[in-house]
Order: sequence, then C-alpha cells, then structure tokens
Amino acid sequence: MNKKGFFALESWLMFLTSMIGCNEMDNYSVSPNHLLSFSTDTVSFDTVFTTIGSTTSYFMIYNKNDEALKIDKILLSSGGRSGFRINVDGRKGDSFGDVPIWKKDSLYVAVEVTVDPNNADNPFVIYDSVVFITNGMTQSVLLEAYGQNARIQRGGVMFRSDTTLDAVRPYLVYDSIIISEGVTVEIEKGTSFYMHKNARWIINGTVKANGTQEEPVVFRGDRLSDFSTTISYDNISAQWNGLFFGASSFDNYLNYAMIRNGISGLTFAESTPDRKKITIVNSQIMNMDGDVLSAVNCHIEASNTEFGNASRYLVMLCGGKYQFTHCTMVNYMPSSLMSNRSSRFMECLTMADNIIYINENGEDTERFFPLQQAYFDNCIIDGSMSVNNTGKYGGEIFFSTGNEYLDGDDSRFNYRFNHCLVKTQTVTNERFREVLFEESPTYIKSKGTNAEDKLDFVYDFRLADESAGIGKADRAVSEKYPVDRLGTFRLTSETGPSIGAYEYVPQNTDEQDEK
Repeated sequence: MNKKGFFALESWLMFLTSMIGCNEMDNYSVSPNHLLSFSTDTVSFDTVFTTIGSTTSYFMIYNKNDEALKIDKILLSSGGRSGFRINVDGRKGDSFGDVPIWKKDSLYVAVEVTVDPNNADNPFVIYDSVVFITNGMTQSVLLEAYGQNARIQRGGVMFRSDTTLDAVRPYLVYDSIIISEGVTVEIEKGTSFYMHKNARWIINGTVKANGTQEEPVVFRGDRLSDFSTTISYDNISAQWNGLFFGASSFDNYLNYAMIRNGISGLTFAESTPDRKKITIVNSQIMNMDGDVLSAVNCHIEASNTEFGNASRYLVMLCGGKYQFTHCTMVNYMPSSLMSNRSSRFMECLTMADNIIYINENGEDTERFFPLQQAYFDNCIIDGSMSVNNTGKYGGEIFFSTGNEYLDGDDSRFNYRFNHCLVKTQTVTNERFREVLFEESPTYIKSKGTNAEDKLDFVYDFRLADESAGIGKADRAVSEKYPVDRLGTFRLTSETGPSIGAYEYVPQNTDEQDEK
C-alpha cells in the first residue's frame, strides 16, 4: 500500500472511531435513578477577608453509572450574587447547560469566592450552592465561606506619634509597618496582624503588645487556606518577613504574643545593653525559615516563653546582657520546611562575643562585644542534633569565643545554666548547676507527622509522661514564676515544678504521639 493509501485508511479509521464514540455519547440515560455523585457535599472556606479573593477549592462530579449522562443544568442558586464563582471543567460562568459526562467518568468544578464588606466586626458566614439538574432530578453541593472585615494596610504605614491599636478588626498588612524613634505603639489584647508576603515590622521606637492567655496578640502570615489535605499554610514558614528592632528601639514588651511562620522572628540590631531592649513573657515564637531570635549587644529578658523550630539560629546572642527563665528552646525543624538548605546545621542556642559584618563590597569586619551576662534558669535547650556533632560543647549549644573563654569569663564571656536541661555532652563546669545533660525530653509531639504518619507540621513541646525535666526545676526560681505559659500552677503540681515554659501535666497515653 502506498503512503497516500495508508493515510486515507488511517483517516477513515479515526473518523469511524470518533463516530462510534459520538454515538455512544449521544445515547444518554434518561432514567431518574441514574444520579450524580460528588467528592464532597460541602465546600468550605475558612476566614476570607472582605474584598480579597479566596484561594481556589475543588470538588469532583462522578458518573458512576454504566451509561452516559447529560446534566441539563449546572448553576449557582444565587445566580452569581453571593460572591461565589465556579468553573466547570475549564469553563467559567454562573450557569451551564447540557453538560455531558461519560459513564464511569468525572468532571472538575473549581470554586472561588470574594466576600463583600459589611459593617460586622466579627466573622460572618455566606452561603450558596451549586445545583445540578439531571433527568428531572435536582442535586446540590453546599458552598460556605466565613467572611471577615479587616483593616487593610497598603503602601506602608509609619507611626510618628504614640498610638494604640485595638482588636475590633484584624489588620491585613501588605507592606511595612514602621514605628519612628521615640514613638510608642500599644497593641491591645486579641489584636491580630495578618502579614502578606514580604511584609515586616520595622521598630525604631517601642512596641508594647498586651495580650492575655485567652486573647493573645498574633503576628502571622495572611494565607488562611490549607496547603494540602493535612497541612495548613499557618504551619509553613517563610510566609512574611518578621519584626526588626533598630538600635534606637528600647523598652519593648511582648506579653502573650504569638509570632509564627515568618522568614525571621525577632531581629535586634546592634545596640547597647545599658538599657533594656525588650521583655518577653508568656509568648510563643516559632516556625521561622531564618532565625527565631537574634540579637547583637542588647539587653533582653524572657520568661515562660517558647522559642521553637528554625532553619538557622533558634536563639543567637552576641555580646550584651540576657536572662531567660522557664523558657523552652527546641528545634526540630524538618528539612522539608527549609527553603535554602537540606538540613539544619546551626545549634539551638549560639552565644558569641564576636560578629562579622560584610559590607556591600563583600569586605568583612569583625566586631567584638563582651557577653556581659547570659543566664538561663529552669530552661530547656534541645533539638534534633547529636550531642557529639562538635567539640567540647556539642549538641545544641555553640560558643563562639576564644578557647580560653569557653569555660566562661566574668568580664568577657559570662554565662550560667541553672537547673536546665541542655542537650550537650556532660561537662564539669561550675557554670552548669544541676543541669541534665545529653538526653532530650519526651514531648507530646516533636515530629512533623501525626498519628497516621501524615505530614502536618504541627508540634507540641509540652513535656509528656515520664519525660526528663519533670520536677527538676529550681523551686526558688519557680516561686517567682508560679504560673506557666498556659496558666498551670507550678508550685501546686504533685510532680512540679518542671523545667521549661510548660509545667508537666499527666497525659492520656493513648493520645500521645511521642517522638
């Protein structure tokens, strides 16, 4: 057969096949018993800020019958007036007619929503439904979204005079918030800041966050949807930039503040320890793609606070004066959350008396700052690193100083660990007093997977049953901090007081997901 004849035969076969397929599709079932099936009966959107479009959700239409169906109508019951939008198998609109679906086949439906603003301060719900009419039978999938009016901050906001920010509505921040030198911004309990990509706080003055256990002050990313069926965007780092404190910023205060999922957490520029930089109490700062806390020559006090999970430094202190009491510093950051590296190589706690600055020309300059005081009382310093990964002080602590100062020096490198749990090699050094070495505590959850071994990146660094650190705190110190971060009384506990930000509470063994 010549080439011309071959192509003619091939074309005829393709035409015949297509006609057979068309005839099969033309043979639609008209039985009202042949119904559609759906992957869900409800498509829900968590908080959607008004005027800001949602992410896209999907559901599937299934024809599980042995005959093809023609869907007479697919439409939004509101006629498109609710703010919901649909896309059926690649076509946008509010209403679709005569939509074929083969036997044992499926179609995608994409759903988005934009919520119109109203005068409500609290979240409100809007509803709609996608209606399907097939052979005279009506079926539907419910659509619901929780709307929230927000104060949208675009183009940068600079506070040049003392200001109080209230919790009436959350703040959706697209650019920088700047506090000028000498200006104090008070943040009331329950206030939330949803930070867009690259948004940051630049604090040259003073910020005072006055949260409570029931109504904390929250700084987090603005992506409110789920990354996957088991992972929320709220548990993924690098969603926004962080809080940056300039050299002129002093007397800052964070009480019951929750700061999470940024590139960095708290960054303190080179300053002076002669004046207190910040007091941090009852807070949780966690899940950063860079550092959770880094400071150069500052004066910082922190108590009842969790510093958790970072790709780089968890806590880095260079020079200055520091006091950490009943704090939990734990780093089990998984490599899958690190944007620029395959594994963690910086210890949980780094203390230094020197730092290298690199200018715009790539030239470096080393600066020295005496570590006047770095005291840790009843603290946990722990993570996923082996205790034998470096020299004398291995594991999760690293001292950057001259060899002659490694064991401490009152004027150059002055540190103390009192009744702490420190994951490092056992050492004989009077600066480590009643310290538990080498072993990690057992936490309620220190893995990025849940009980079904599915990724969720949810962590819970409270002490689990029979963990190291239970009842090992210095009671004299605990008497000054009788209540833990979650409101549990340390001094009345039968097993207390315990080391860390959380007093041990007996757990239900069946509910534990121990590491």
